[in-house]
Amino acid sequence: MSLTELIAALLSAWGVWLTTQRRPWCWPVGLVSVLAYTWVFVDAKLYSDALLQLAFAVLIVYGWHRWLHHLGDDGRVEVAPLPRKSFVAHAAIGAIGALALGFTMHRWTDAALPWLDAALTAYSLVAQWWQARRHIAAWWLWIVVDVIYVGEYVYKSLLITSALYAGFIVLAVIGLRSWRRAQHPRAAGA
Repeated sequence: MSLTELIAALLSAWGVWLTTQRRPWCWPVGLVSVLAYTWVFVDAKLYSDALLQLAFAVLIVYGWHRWLHHLGDDGRVEVAPLPRKSFVAHAAIGAIGALALGFTMHRWTDAALPWLDAALTAYSLVAQWWQARRHIAAWWLWIVVDVIYVGEYVYKSLLITSALYAGFIVLAVIGLRSWRRAQHPRAAGA
């Protein structure tokens, strides 16, 4: 356990909590956290996770920009539905990305868990894309991915990070409920 891992974990938790509340400040907080986590994952030889953090940095800038153009009167982002066609296309892209990255990491690096890490990376990118696009489905995907990440990080002795991802599962459930209420405000008030 390192101080960098602890700081990255705290910033990540804060950023996800802000996301559950649909607050645009989630993006700059998230940007600092992913940059810190890049170093943590390189040190643990989880190269796909390190690359994921850099990809997250790009998606964070995109998401922040997108959210700022879709704020409601209350200063929170408005939720948008995920079309079925997009769901299928993005799931397929995630699978292709997982296979390509897994092969690359298995063949040309000393990655600790090349196939699992690559699959989690690919589907984390799909979830992050959905989050930037304001889709509730992102929370469902985050729950699945985070459950698997907890096991991976325990295996790699990244205990702070595994605890963080267990907390992310709780935050994803909170986000799912919050975003559902935002999407259907009348049903939530009934």
